[in-house]
Amino acid sequence: MKKAKFDDLPQHIAIIMDGNGRWAKKHTMGRIRGHKKGVQAVRATVRASLQLGIKYLTLFAFSMENWSRPEEEVKSLMTLLEEYLDKETNKLHEQGIRLTTIGDLRLINDKIRHKIERAIKLTKNNDKLNVNIAISYGSRDEIVQAAKSIIHAVEEKKIRAEDINKDVFNRYLYTAEMPDPDLLIRTGGEFRVSNFMLWQIAYTELYFTGVLWPDFNKEHLLKAIASYRRRERRFGLTSEQIKIS
Repeated sequence: MKKAKFDDLPQHIAIIMDGNGRWAKKHTMGRIRGHKKGVQAVRATVRASLQLGIKYLTLFAFSMENWSRPEEEVKSLMTLLEEYLDKETNKLHEQGIRLTTIGDLRLINDKIRHKIERAIKLTKNNDKLNVNIAISYGSRDEIVQAAKSIIHAVEEKKIRAEDINKDVFNRYLYTAEMPDPDLLIRTGGEFRVSNFMLWQIAYTELYFTGVLWPDFNKEHLLKAIASYRRRERRFGLTSEQIKIS
């Protein structure tokens, strides 16, 4: 499998996969059909990321707010997640892909949670690509939980309050073991980040496309990466400082 020869590829790409429902409406189908088609786009994006040599791919699959959707839709989304795990876990492992998750898995039923845990355990030593799925995830909840954990650590004298800084705080987030996203892609034509990785995307390059998620493919991914590669990432510095460094 050939990898891209670019030396400035994003190391970590995060994607807000939006537009399944509108795709279904456009094709006069039920919303669940749109979600099923969206799973195909997930497979294609994982495959393309592996081929390109991307190291981390975070996919926003199910938010904390999604629990408030109609019960039938939530149940169908969980069924699709279970089916994905059943069909893809061994394939991911065979390709050297590691599967991780971020989010509050306590809200997911035991059967599916155990399958998630099995997939994580099976693939934990793989290093070709880390596919990180955000399930039952909300960034504000993540930040609040991190703050609570830090308070407990201070109370137990594991850390001192005066030693808390952004690096310490980062260690208490779900994403502590991975780099912040270099590129965030949102499909579906909306221009917002929807409570997704608010801490982690402080200096992430944002890319918005009107392509609905079920239609997203390798060509669209390459277009987003091309846009990223044309940008100058300054992290608060000037262009002149970047050139000198």
